[in-house]
Amino acid sequence: MRLLLVEDDPRMAATAAQYLRNSGFAVDVAADGNTALREFAINPYDAIVLDLGLPGIDGLDVCRRLRDREPGIRILMATARDSVEDRIAGLDGGADDYIVKPYALGELVARLRALLRRPAESLPEVLQVGDLLLDTAKRTARRGARFISLTTKEFAVLEVLMRHPGHVLTREHISEHAWDQNYDPLSNVIDVYIGRLRRKVDAAGEAPMLETIRGAGYRLSGKRDAG
Repeated sequence: MRLLLVEDDPRMAATAAQYLRNSGFAVDVAADGNTALREFAINPYDAIVLDLGLPGIDGLDVCRRLRDREPGIRILMATARDSVEDRIAGLDGGADDYIVKPYALGELVARLRALLRRPAESLPEVLQVGDLLLDTAKRTARRGARFISLTTKEFAVLEVLMRHPGHVLTREHISEHAWDQNYDPLSNVIDVYIGRLRRKVDAAGEAPMLETIRGAGYRLSGKRDAG
């Protein structure tokens, strides 16, 4: 899942972004409303964490503009203002949920995961392709009775593949949803992660599921005959 964190306090932004990345999200950071709108126009995001008190364009205006551009985008508004009126203003402005600063980072992650379970695109918590299951809430993976240990980034790449079973996904598509703006398109990092996933998902004696489509990308397919 790829997030846009809009926060003008550089220390808070860096701390929250790192915690979110350690929790399995790809995170881009914007320090003001204009940057947030520009990033949103060029990158696909699953959710936005939006500070209300921003320099220049304030958070409420940014929220309304984001909602106008993409009605289904999930927006978690964060602010130090804790009055009922401010909460109502944020929700009326298009936010899906509200978190008061300073917030616990664990609560931020929990709020985001709850928000992502809401039916904007009706994204399921448990994904299944053949006998491969991925629980995005519990952060667990297994194939049949065999549990698979995944790193945070391996989990993110596998989730992208499992949300599009049978489809050939380009490296660009995978990077857009599993990496942030620090991704280097000239690197072979996606190939490296696909190789790691193939060794973990397709164990010896199991029917191969993860395919490399030469010149096109990668595809995760349901169980096929081995060999």
